[in-house]
Amino acid sequence: MKIQCSLFLILTILLGVTLASAQQKKQKESPTMKPKSVLDFTMSTIDGKPQPLSAYKGKVLMIVNTASECGYTPQYETLQKLYETYKEKGLRLLAFPANNFGEQELGSNSEIKTFCSTKYHTTFDLFEKISVKGKDQHPLYKYITQDSPFPGDVKWNFQKYLVDRSGKVVAKYLSAIDPMSKEVRSEVEKLLK
Repeated sequence: MKIQCSLFLILTILLGVTLASAQQKKQKESPTMKPKSVLDFTMSTIDGKPQPLSAYKGKVLMIVNTASECGYTPQYETLQKLYETYKEKGLRLLAFPANNFGEQELGSNSEIKTFCSTKYHTTFDLFEKISVKGKDQHPLYKYITQDSPFPGDVKWNFQKYLVDRSGKVVAKYLSAIDPMSKEVRSEVEKLLK
């Protein structure tokens, strides 16, 4: 009887330890913390390297979804000009190629990189192609379009979001608004002060 009780006690302890371990593992696998800013995400660069957006803390960011075959594609030129104008003051430009609109970004990441650097001579940060809307929407864009102060779907290629130094989205500009417009530049300058 003593042996049975001891075995029962040992099995109960082992089962309890196993259940506690499984519960801890489940908590680690499915964190319940919601992102509080764009700085909470890690993205892949166009070369496939992980880039924590927290590395941009203290910088003003412009986040833009891009495409190589769009009527707005020449904005690469004005995006580059905006970046060159304000990079010394702390502006960083983050471009996310996406094929969500009119299949206007069919190229591979290496093709996109070559296109941007040779045709438009871009030097700002270019990331891997992602989805900015729909069922396969990237979590960064899910956060921007659902949890930021500017909710709503991305309407087209070259929609721009301005992010302050703490990682909060503070402005949204539709595709037709040129990055070097007075409207955009005045907001950038205000954030850089």
